[in-house]
Amino acid sequence: MPLRSDDILGALRRVEDPDLHRDLVTLGMIEGLEIEGGVVSFTLVLTTSACPLREQLEADVRRAVMSVAGVRELKLNTISRVRKPRDPAADRKALAGVAQVVAVGSGKGGVGKSTVAANLAVALARTGARVGLLDGDIYGPNLPRMMGVQRQPSTREGKILPVEAWGVRFMSIGLLVDQGEAVVWRGPMLHSAIKTFLHDVDWGTLDYLLVDLPPGTGDVQLSLIQQTYVAGAVIVTTPSTVAIEDAVKAVSMFAKLEVPVLGVIENMSWFVCDHCHTRHDIFSTGDAQARALALGLPFLGALPLEPSVRKGGDTGAPIVAVDPDSETSRAFKTIAGALAQRISIATIGASVGSPA
Repeated sequence: MPLRSDDILGALRRVEDPDLHRDLVTLGMIEGLEIEGGVVSFTLVLTTSACPLREQLEADVRRAVMSVAGVRELKLNTISRVRKPRDPAADRKALAGVAQVVAVGSGKGGVGKSTVAANLAVALARTGARVGLLDGDIYGPNLPRMMGVQRQPSTREGKILPVEAWGVRFMSIGLLVDQGEAVVWRGPMLHSAIKTFLHDVDWGTLDYLLVDLPPGTGDVQLSLIQQTYVAGAVIVTTPSTVAIEDAVKAVSMFAKLEVPVLGVIENMSWFVCDHCHTRHDIFSTGDAQARALALGLPFLGALPLEPSVRKGGDTGAPIVAVDPDSETSRAFKTIAGALAQRISIATIGASVGSPA
């Protein structure tokens, strides 16, 4: 009896995505199924290029298909495609060509939020994802220095073209004003600036647009939510009690704006002395994880306090780009993978009834 497509799809229905807890066929992750003799070929479409479970999924798929009687060979092609949210509100407010907009926020300044945003963007781009980074801190735009970009963007057909840096498409008010010039604007002007950076910038086709928000819970945060559909927010904090208390306020703000918090990142969790090689928990450690879990939020990971990260920020050389094998870079890559997973769960899992 010749092999049928139903035989192969039936076997693949027994393979679940570990995060989404649904089978690959239901999730629409199997495309282009063909059978010729005993040779089966199809494409496995992952929900993100940063998927840390790719090898496991491929192994599970091969095992399931090869268990079907009559299959001699499997030609498996694996690609990734970040999907847009299946939500009417998302369709109305979505940016053309941008699959997911993710806010990076904090309750207070000084926790390294912009450093985290820059390195997360580079880490996601290094997986093959198409990534944009928008500096939403109008009053204190630090990202041009951190990304090593000082040139003004060009325009084409009435649109601003983002500047490319480290594989990331980047835009900031800091590229449009003289260095050192203070931006003194009231709320309506902030709103107009955010609208311009979202809708008058030719972002092209992006999997992720990370928006680095200013500290606190003010006008820029509100303008971002009003101007586009935000898939979720990431909260950056240090382990200190003061920082965590303010981070909880940021969580509350996003809850009121009906933006899901995708997870919490604990920055400056520890420091390893160059001389004694001993780990020191300068701001305590683990407190952000404990508070995140108490609030029912995912903990995406912890990052050390490392001088090379500060140096990279000052010189426009993100550590993930210039020292990808360092402990901190590996931590950023792990967090980027965890973030991509949470976006997939929030976007795709909800559409098929999976717990997000």
